[in-house]
Amino acid sequence: MFTQHVVEWCTHVIHTGGYVGAGFLMALESMIAPVPSEAVMPPVGILVKRGMFNVWLAVLATSIGSITGSFLSYLMGYYGGRPLVLKVGKYLMLDKEHLDWTEKWFARHGFATIFIGRFIPVVRHLISIPAGLGRMPLLPFLVYTLTGATIWNCILLYVGYKFATYEKQIWEISHRFHLDAVVSAILIAGIAFVLFKHLQARKKAGRSEVGAE
Repeated sequence: MFTQHVVEWCTHVIHTGGYVGAGFLMALESMIAPVPSEAVMPPVGILVKRGMFNVWLAVLATSIGSITGSFLSYLMGYYGGRPLVLKVGKYLMLDKEHLDWTEKWFARHGFATIFIGRFIPVVRHLISIPAGLGRMPLLPFLVYTLTGATIWNCILLYVGYKFATYEKQIWEISHRFHLDAVVSAILIAGIAFVLFKHLQARKKAGRSEVGAE
C-alpha cells in the first residue's frame, strides 16, 4: 500500500536524519511531492515525548522546511508558469484539477488564502504555486506561509506528543480517516463557532444601543 510505504519512509528519514530529516520532509510536504504532514509531524511529536527531540528545535526545523518548500513552489509558479509546474508535477502525481481549483480559490479569496490554505488538505500542497503565478508580493507570502505552517505543524506535533503511547493507533486512524482532514475539520468548526458567537455578540450589542435610544 502506497500510504504505508510513505509513512515507513518518512519515519526512517526522521530517525536517521534527525531535525534535518524532519525539515526536509516538511519541505517536500509544502511542495507538490506526495508527502502528507500526518506522516511527518506526529512522529516528530512522539520523539519529543520520548526526549529524543527538543520541541523548539523540532518546530524550528520543520517550519524552516515548510517555508523552504513553499518558497520553491512560489518560484516555480513565478518564473516557470503553469507549463513548468505541470511538466514537473506529472512526475510527482500532481492533479491538474486540484491545481485549477486551488488557483480559482486563490483568485477569489486573495492573500489570506495563503494562511488559511495551510489548514486544508490538498490546498496546502499547492497554494504556493498560484501565489507565484499571481505575482503575490514576496514578504506577505513568506509571513502568511510561515505563520500558517508553524501553527499547523505545532498542532500535529502536539497530537503525536499527546498520544505517543498510542503510536500504532495513531497510524491506523491516519490511514483510515486522514488525520489532517480530521484536524482541519475541527479547526474550521472552531473558527466558525467563534465567528458565530462574535456575530451574535455584535447583534446583541446593536439591539442594546437601539433600545437605549
